[in-house]
Amino acid sequence: MRGHCSLARRRPICAEDEREISRLLFRYATSIDNRDWPLFRTCFSPDCEADYGAFGHWRGLREIAEFMEATHRRLGPTLFRITNITIENQNNEVLARSYVDAILTPVHSGVTHRAEGYYDDALVRTSDGWKIARRRFTLVKASLDE
Repeated sequence: MRGHCSLARRRPICAEDEREISRLLFRYATSIDNRDWPLFRTCFSPDCEADYGAFGHWRGLREIAEFMEATHRRLGPTLFRITNITIENQNNEVLARSYVDAILTPVHSGVTHRAEGYYDDALVRTSDGWKIARRRFTLVKASLDE
C-alpha cells in the first residue's frame, strides 16, 4: 500500500479530513474494547480487504466482523491503543499508518497477550464518512505476560 518511491505524488489532506480519519481509527479500537460490533462495522467499507498476517486475511466487512466478534468473545478486557497516525494523499489514494499496542486479557486467569505493530490503511470517503477499504497489519512484537 505504501510506496517507497520518492517520485510518488504526495499531497497533504485537509485538517477536517485528517480529524475524521483519526476518529475512524480511534473508533475501530474503541469498538473492539467495548465489544460494540455495530460500531465496528462502521469502520470498514463493505468490500474491504484486511490482511492481519498470521492472524488471518478477510475479504468483505462480514468476514472480518464475524472473526473479530468470535475471537473477542473468548477474551476478557482488551486495550487497543492507536497512536502516531500519519495520513497522506498519495497518487490520489488516501493512506494512513497508525501504531497499535493491543493488550488482550483472559476471561478469568491465565496469560495476557500483547501485540504491537502498525496498520497501513487505504481509505475511502463514503456518504457515511471515511472507511477502511484495505488494511495490512504488521506485527513488530508479540509477548505474553503472566
